[in-house]
Amino acid sequence: MRRTILGLVMVLLTLSQAPGFSQTANPTLATDVTAAEIQAVLKNVSGGTDQQIKVVGMSQYNVGVGILHRNATKSGGPVVAINHERVSEVYYVVSGSGTLITGGTVTGVKPLPPDGYLVKVAVGPSNSGVFAQPAQSRKVSAGDMVVIPPGVYHGFTDIPDHIDYVSVRVDPDRLLPSGHVHEVLAKK
Repeated sequence: MRRTILGLVMVLLTLSQAPGFSQTANPTLATDVTAAEIQAVLKNVSGGTDQQIKVVGMSQYNVGVGILHRNATKSGGPVVAINHERVSEVYYVVSGSGTLITGGTVTGVKPLPPDGYLVKVAVGPSNSGVFAQPAQSRKVSAGDMVVIPPGVYHGFTDIPDHIDYVSVRVDPDRLLPSGHVHEVLAKK
């Protein structure tokens, strides 16, 4: 977990060097996403779901931090692909392992419902389909990070047990709801 926090801090520090990265014209506060908050939301994530922990409004864009959990998968079957049209993601694997597939040819593409949680809160307009011919395939495990640009299809396969990963989402169009706090944390 300590590596998770270090990874997130490094990503956010890198982003903070970008022009216009501030909550206000003269930023005075930072937003924490603690290990305890990540674990509290993760406990409420069921297999294959994505939960946005917080969305921070910046002067020119938003940054979301989410936690995702994927259950074990079998190899050899079709691999679901998803892309996010305008939001970049930085994954930091917290625990478990799997094979992450990115890019390539995808068939059966359909947009995600515009009124669904994923589009409205987590990742903005997105599409899903099935990989016909992936461009990249790599094994990832705890401590690894991957940057996924907008529009790049991605999906997991060959997950032996599970994979949990934090996703930092850069939202240049401010599609995600600034000030969002996961309901588990809002109750505290």
